[in-house]
Amino acid sequence: MKVELSKEERIKRLVELRGELEKRVEEARAQLKGLEDLLELVDLTLIETGFKRLEVPKPIPIEYKAVVPVRTAAGEPLADLYIGADFLRVVMAKDKEFNVNTPPFTHFLIDRILSKMRDKDLKAVEMGELEPERILSFEIIRDGDILKELIVRNVSEERVRELKSSIRWTLERMYEKELKVARSK
Repeated sequence: MKVELSKEERIKRLVELRGELEKRVEEARAQLKGLEDLLELVDLTLIETGFKRLEVPKPIPIEYKAVVPVRTAAGEPLADLYIGADFLRVVMAKDKEFNVNTPPFTHFLIDRILSKMRDKDLKAVEMGELEPERILSFEIIRDGDILKELIVRNVSEERVRELKSSIRWTLERMYEKELKVARSK
């Protein structure tokens, strides 16, 4: 059996419900603010301890300022550098198979060049000289152990020059080593 409420009783009940909803919304806002503050504290602590956040790949912009071919001294194509406003995309030549385990890819290009640049940016963030979203990041795209692309984001003009020569040198050394292996077979 359903009991009918008078108009006055319904309004009184709706006012009570509205008050309860307002209270719960305020509690949720306070809880959200606390969680955001806690997240910021965790992020700052992780940066201070040298933790490197897992980079979520960002979409690659399609507009390029320049496309620069990377070739050996003999003119053999190794890769193409697509240079954008603040990124660099290295696409390996289709007829080359650069193994990511072939020196000096990891030890030199990744560890000594790219990781050092990123570490320098992390220190600049700690000093308040750089916004966290401007930290250099990179992504290695590969098929098994075969390098397909290298994407570097948040790159300044000065760093593009340094990276062009470092990438060229690295790919030339890798190509020479892979040629020696192929000849010895």
